[in-house]
Amino acid sequence: MQVGVLALQGGFAEHIRLLQQLGVQTRLVRLPSDLDHLSGLIIPGGESTVMGKLALASGLMEPLRVFAHQHAVWGSCAGAIFMARNVDHAQPVLGLMDIAVERNAFGRQAASFQQALDISRLAPRVDTTLAFPGIFIRAPKIQPLAQSVKVLAELPDGSVVAVRQGKWLATAFHPELTDDARWHDYFLADCRN
Repeated sequence: MQVGVLALQGGFAEHIRLLQQLGVQTRLVRLPSDLDHLSGLIIPGGESTVMGKLALASGLMEPLRVFAHQHAVWGSCAGAIFMARNVDHAQPVLGLMDIAVERNAFGRQAASFQQALDISRLAPRVDTTLAFPGIFIRAPKIQPLAQSVKVLAELPDGSVVAVRQGKWLATAFHPELTDDARWHDYFLADCRN
């Protein structure tokens, strides 16, 4: 199994680090040919507008859509925005998931925060006895638009911060900035199927 990480911009190195700690072969994805023979793809956090523009410039938009319809794909923070069908800002997106996102919903960079998240909905794939340390940096809020979108995690106020739709996963926070690999483990189960 080999998992790709979109490496146009953003926190791709942090995802690579966690995947390699789990013993997973990885590949940086910058061109359409980099998608060949991958079992799944992670779209990292960063700046979603820049990511979309770079994907357009490198001819990746349609190959990413085609890949996603056959494989597991996970977007964290900006990656979740890039995967969304509806975004509150005009920008290039893949439009894969039936979700709406509100960019920077929790405030600017200075308002970044960490919140312990109940991840019991990830059971039995991963150990859910301890809360997950969710790191939120200019994070989006996620609104499911279809019954096929399953909520996986919420903040105490009910804000949705993690969802899945089939083999697609979106998190508003940054699991790659922790040493806790449980979200990566959860995603890898879809890459294996």
